[in-house]
Amino acid sequence: MKTNNPLSHLDAYYVILGSQSPRRKELLANLGVSYKTLVSEVEEIVPDDMDVMDAPAYLSKLKSDDLMSQVKDNFLLITADTVVIHKHKILGKPKDSEDAINMISKLSDTTHAVITGVTVRSTAKIRTFSNTTLVTVAPISKQEIKWYVENYNVMDKAGSYGIQDWLGVSKITKLKGSYYNVMGLPTDELFRVLKEW
Repeated sequence: MKTNNPLSHLDAYYVILGSQSPRRKELLANLGVSYKTLVSEVEEIVPDDMDVMDAPAYLSKLKSDDLMSQVKDNFLLITADTVVIHKHKILGKPKDSEDAINMISKLSDTTHAVITGVTVRSTAKIRTFSNTTLVTVAPISKQEIKWYVENYNVMDKAGSYGIQDWLGVSKITKLKGSYYNVMGLPTDELFRVLKEW
């Protein structure tokens, strides 16, 4: 007799991932969840008086609220937002290659925080949480930064880097927290939330 997937109770829902991130899609699939995707077009603006540490949870809820009009009955909607915070400032996705080079230069030889906010909701309830990982980066030369930006797709990544590509493999010396959180989804915490749903 086959053993049930620990999240098989979610089969009763129409699960929607409110993201087009290939990394989030892969991670949610690896949890054993079947889902469809929708994308929020809401403008991601954080209130000026908000603590930057609260921004990811706020933005994930903003995306969730935006997608509510598109979801059907019996849905389970999952939205997320990942930000890189360096010296209490948010480093979002770069505007251009020069912006990406500047961001990575700031991260070189320092420790920064990567925070992912996640909102899970159905018609009955909503749960928003955030997860923090501290990432320590080795020194990166100007030549290495320029080469990295020219050869890797950094434009769709918060902080202008991917932990799963060259910079992560060669320059990240220490992680305190979830590796997958840096990729865009704190899978262990999300699993606990979904298991209890």
